[in-house]
Amino acid sequence: MTMSNIRSMRGFLASSIASSIGVACAAALALPLTLPVPVATARAALAGAGSAPAPARPDIRGSTQSLPLAPLTPFTRALGSTASTGLAEQGLTRRDVRRFSMVGVIWDNPDTALHGQVQVRTRATGNGVWSGWRSLETHNDDAADPGSAERTSGRVRGSTAPLWVGDSDAVEVRVQPEGGRRTEGHTPSTRAVPAASALPSGLRVELVDPGDPGDPDDGGDEVPMRGTAPLVPHGSQAGPPVTGPGNSESAEALASSTANADLVPLGATVIPALSRSATEREMRTLRGHELTEGQRKKPHIGPRPRIVTRRGWGADEDLRERGFAYTKKVKAAFVHHTSSGNTYRCSQASSVIRAIYRYHVVSMGWRDIGYNFLVDKCGTIYEGRAGGVAKAVRGAHTLGFNNNSMGIAVIGNFSKNKPPAAALKAIARLTAWKLGLYGANPRGKTYLKSSGGNLYRKGKNVRMNVISGHRDGYPTACPGWQLYRKLGTVRSTAARYQGRR
Repeated sequence: MTMSNIRSMRGFLASSIASSIGVACAAALALPLTLPVPVATARAALAGAGSAPAPARPDIRGSTQSLPLAPLTPFTRALGSTASTGLAEQGLTRRDVRRFSMVGVIWDNPDTALHGQVQVRTRATGNGVWSGWRSLETHNDDAADPGSAERTSGRVRGSTAPLWVGDSDAVEVRVQPEGGRRTEGHTPSTRAVPAASALPSGLRVELVDPGDPGDPDDGGDEVPMRGTAPLVPHGSQAGPPVTGPGNSESAEALASSTANADLVPLGATVIPALSRSATEREMRTLRGHELTEGQRKKPHIGPRPRIVTRRGWGADEDLRERGFAYTKKVKAAFVHHTSSGNTYRCSQASSVIRAIYRYHVVSMGWRDIGYNFLVDKCGTIYEGRAGGVAKAVRGAHTLGFNNNSMGIAVIGNFSKNKPPAAALKAIARLTAWKLGLYGANPRGKTYLKSSGGNLYRKGKNVRMNVISGHRDGYPTACPGWQLYRKLGTVRSTAARYQGRR
């Protein structure tokens, strides 16, 4: 037996065990849920469409290395001998590791905040050059609602935002508690620190390999906002599966594809753009029984934009929880940025999304990627959480306001960098279409009921913009000031796409 056959057999056994565990845990998933169509039925439909499953790529599955952090310095000397060990600076000295492209730090309790600074250095694969110290955003405020099955699963962890660093093979980490001062070389301050904060327990650094061999120079210096086209071709393509071990399509991959079957054939990597008239016809088909007479005659909806499906960006569907979680409707859209950095090229966006997906599920313990959609800096729109792009899928994007809303994350950090025009246009096109399906005016206001854990008490009806920023519902800098200040333009543009004056 060859090594390749052994690896395939191991992958098949691992997938079978994971599937059995997933079935046993199905009752704990967020409600309401919809079960995937029978595998045999979906496979038959896929074969009937002339797109029989092809062997999966073994290199796209990716991996996560999780390494514990430990005290680095005698930091407690500055605080006195009675100081808790939780006040010590923690980290990881230079360590050679397997290749990775994204880094983040997690800890045990998701309700515990990390008050301090988290910095990483990485060594580029190939040229062996170490980066400078880069800071991670410690307030990662995207989350499932309090009390939801996703939040109370027992698997959720606290975390920083992830950072895309490109193809790397070594790492160094330091986490400094708030109130401490440091100099280079891990030398503690000799001045007394009056009020330092203890670090959370169980700190670990997560090193994520998105599974794509990538490009030898990815993650380099800041790149211009213009970039190459995404790897996925235009049009509705029925591509080969990229998920599941071995040579057969997994049930989860088929279910994810089937969730978009009202829009495109099974196995499509791209949902193509439609004209306004074709979009209006599709809307009447999808939601005709809910439309008023006026909405049927003159619907306010923007033309459907081009969307890369989960299959298109290479989601490993065996990572996520089984089934899909839905809300009643989509009344609002919350705009985010991923805080993962702007050093990616647009041709790498699928790899960045796969890394975020793996970080959200494997490292943070969520059921799926948190956002409903993602947008890269070249304006390409990607399907996020599974369940169907035209449906009201419940995400984990805006703590306390995930019901009856959707989350759109622009890949990058826009606290100081201006968002590219292509990304703003993509947000406007996406919201004009998706909000239009549910009769929402992008320039309007709506009421959302808070589930708590945010700026508002649980149960309070909060009046918000139909297109809001994450900071409108939670004390956070997301989506970055430079993006947030452009949301007025996005609202006007989206309303115009809907045919509103």
